[in-house]
Amino acid sequence: MPSQLRGRFITFEGGEGTGKSTQAAILADRLRAFGIGVRTTREPGGSPGAEIIRHVLLSGAAKPLGVHAEAILFAAAREDHVRHTIEPALKKGLWVICDRFADSTRVYQGALGNVDGRVIKRLERIAVGSLKPDLTIVLDLPVEAGLARAAQRNAAARRDRFEEEAIDFHRKLREAYRDIAEQEPDRCVVIDAGKDIGIVADAIWAVVNARLRPAEAPLVIEDVAP
Repeated sequence: MPSQLRGRFITFEGGEGTGKSTQAAILADRLRAFGIGVRTTREPGGSPGAEIIRHVLLSGAAKPLGVHAEAILFAAAREDHVRHTIEPALKKGLWVICDRFADSTRVYQGALGNVDGRVIKRLERIAVGSLKPDLTIVLDLPVEAGLARAAQRNAAARRDRFEEEAIDFHRKLREAYRDIAEQEPDRCVVIDAGKDIGIVADAIWAVVNARLRPAEAPLVIEDVAP
């Protein structure tokens, strides 16, 4: 993609253990294979300042301060991330693939934490301005399966602040993501994450090609299994 063209911004969302990091990495590799520059990143984190806040949030250190304080910390991390990582990459013409973004705050602190939606919107406006993902992939998986995957993945590590929540929390989280996808179908696509990793990756690739294929540098889709 020519450097003078602004890049595309793709975000991955979903509950614990749905494979967001894995699928983001696979998509990035596929795009690079077609000569597209890609910057992968994550939230919370993705920039030096945001990574410091990530530790505070996921360690649970901020939990006693309440959901409003957590929402503010997420917004501060996101503002640093957008300013130092996402916007500079997009301006260079890179495609940015982000593991979680503003939808996570809408779900975790908004829908589940009961922070007033007006507060969430104001914090989002401060943190991201007019930036909006070109495409959001919502990976959907039954809660029990997702938590089992997360437990297996983190067998040797302490579960983070959100993985430790009760199962009802995760059920509500799944529904909240589905609600966002239903409300914003032009931006969001729900993908069944319960299938084989390769099948999920092919489904994501088909969506990216269908929705974001740039006229200036068309992607070439290889044959994929149905």
